Amino acid sequence: MTEHSTTPVAPDQSEADPRGVDTSALRLFGQRPLGRIPVLDVQPIVDGGDRPTKSVVDEQFVVGATVFREGHDAVNATVVLVDPDDVEHHVPMSQTNPGLGQWRALVHADREGLWSFRVEGWSDPYGTWLHDGTVKVEAGVDVELMLEEGARVLERALDEVERPEEHRTVLEEAISRLRSSSLPAHERLQAGTASPVRQVLAAAPLRDYVTPSRTYPWWVERKLALTGAWYEIFPRSEGATRDPETGLWTTGTFRTAAERLPGIAAMGFDVVYLTPIHPIGETNRKGKNNTLTTEEHDPGSPYAIGAAEGGHDALHPDLGDWEDFDAFVARAEQEGLQVALDIALQASPDHPWASEHPEFFTTRADGTIAYAENPPKKYQDIYPLNFDNDPATVYAEVRRVVQVWIDHGVTIFRVDNPHTKPVEFWQWLIADVAVDHPEVIWLSEAFTKPMMMRTLAKVGFQQSYTYYAWRNTAAELREYVTELATETAPYMRPSFWPTTHDILTPYMQQGGITAHLVRSALAATLVPTYGIYAGYEHVEHVNRPGAEEHIDNEKYEYKDRRWGQHVPGRDDLTGWLTLLNRIRREHPSLHWLRNVTFHDAEDENVLVFSKHGGGAGDGSHQDTVLVVANLDAHQVRSTRLHLTVPALGQGLGWSDGFAVHDLVTGARWAWDRNPFVRLGPGYGHEPVHILHVTPHTR
Repeated sequence: MTEHSTTPVAPDQSEADPRGVDTSALRLFGQRPLGRIPVLDVQPIVDGGDRPTKSVVDEQFVVGATVFREGHDAVNATVVLVDPDDVEHHVPMSQTNPGLGQWRALVHADREGLWSFRVEGWSDPYGTWLHDGTVKVEAGVDVELMLEEGARVLERALDEVERPEEHRTVLEEAISRLRSSSLPAHERLQAGTASPVRQVLAAAPLRDYVTPSRTYPWWVERKLALTGAWYEIFPRSEGATRDPETGLWTTGTFRTAAERLPGIAAMGFDVVYLTPIHPIGETNRKGKNNTLTTEEHDPGSPYAIGAAEGGHDALHPDLGDWEDFDAFVARAEQEGLQVALDIALQASPDHPWASEHPEFFTTRADGTIAYAENPPKKYQDIYPLNFDNDPATVYAEVRRVVQVWIDHGVTIFRVDNPHTKPVEFWQWLIADVAVDHPEVIWLSEAFTKPMMMRTLAKVGFQQSYTYYAWRNTAAELREYVTELATETAPYMRPSFWPTTHDILTPYMQQGGITAHLVRSALAATLVPTYGIYAGYEHVEHVNRPGAEEHIDNEKYEYKDRRWGQHVPGRDDLTGWLTLLNRIRREHPSLHWLRNVTFHDAEDENVLVFSKHGGGAGDGSHQDTVLVVANLDAHQVRSTRLHLTVPALGQGLGWSDGFAVHDLVTGARWAWDRNPFVRLGPGYGHEPVHILHVTPHTR
């Protein structure tokens, strides 16, 4: 659609006033020119527009603004979306609170790239006449004058705005009838206010005094940046075997790990995430359970990167060579999986950087290189990088390393502890990679202060680990997910993991199979991206005494999980994870973040939420999923729910009944706004309802 403003408008208010008014004095007092029609409080913007708002293709979100003007003339507003080819797309806004001048529009992008948006406020001459003309003509006041003014407004709409011939015909006929003295006044008025006229002017309005807000950047990425199911493995454990007589291990390799890929794909995962696969240092190598005592055949932590065989751009020789790795990536792609690689920017004392680039590290007063610490944890086998001694060199070296993996088919990176590196480094690196490889996705493993987690997301990380593992009550989850789905949604995309190789919370230690069922179900349905660490299927829940991590931690030894040799439903949740991923794939409302609504339950141990809509053209607006979860892992809970029925969408009103289909058990019920539920712990007693909601008429 092409629009012509009746007033020349600069693209940004920071430029000269388009009417020739000298606004230089305003800047002496720190003010930006307001513009003829005030446009304020544009949302969502990030850091005042210094960083882009984020979305993925077809993700719907609301652009809002306050737009008003003096007097009683009608005002209106438009969102202008500018695509990567610099083509403008005009989206009309609706006024949600006339008294407060609040306007909103639901928008989305249909392809990837750097977009921008602005809000334009404008005086609405047709809207002004529509109100004034109707009131006066119906009251018999200034009848001929008002009808003539209506005709002139429509003439301007014909002359000043480009529109198709059929629309021009509608306006021409209306003008003729407005001026026809042979018709009664009410018919002439009706000709100018008829629905076809309104529709034509809504499609291409006549706009006066168009005033734009600032233009704000908007970065649009592929859908996997928001929505996906991840599965974490230690490649050396996949295919590893232990000799029962000698106790010695034979390591897994890329070739044996590739044989696990069909099983991961069959569960419905999208991404297979590999912990570091580089050579491991010998100096200060950690033994079993992070001990300082190392036995001869201990493999060491893969996070102690670097040895004589190479560093971050090399493969551990036990795993195979580049041909083997490329074959693994190709097999993953064949199975419909994408490979994510752990990037841990640290080095063992044996890393080539330690001798070739000592400036990459911090030297202590005694001349030694400082090892990593996260008190009370100590990592004597790891040197953290120093990004301040020679920034240009270390930046360039890391960028080179990242390119090595991109060239071998890796386009997703899970970054270990990014909060211990300068934020400006990540801002530079992610942007530099995106110039040639915008498809690359970065996941931030930053369990740290909120301002750091948020800032890492703002400067480029597409996804972030979260506090989900430590939010266990219904009240905590409601508060946290509401924050993620509203306040931080324009820039931060959460990834929910019930456990990781570093995290095993008391809830997961003590809750047994029920905790594993509930927490995986919530992770898979509350947010679009979630992850599972291998062994979750076997309900691995025993912690190292005094620590919130697994006993016999896989970071320091091999694991033979004997896939396929466990009892489904008792110590094998493969079927459960497969079901969760199938539900996610079949229900597009679960693919989006900003579409969650929480409902009430009389029992504080029961969490209730629904997902509806969220995407453009994907069927999500005809799809509603309602989840009811008993968070008490030890006893049955019975309670009455109080549902906000209109939030379930599909035209449902407060008093309407509806049908629910339990996607876990297959049961079907007729519900109203206050259903009664009974949920018990354990597999087979169903601690979670995952319900597909439909109106009774279906």
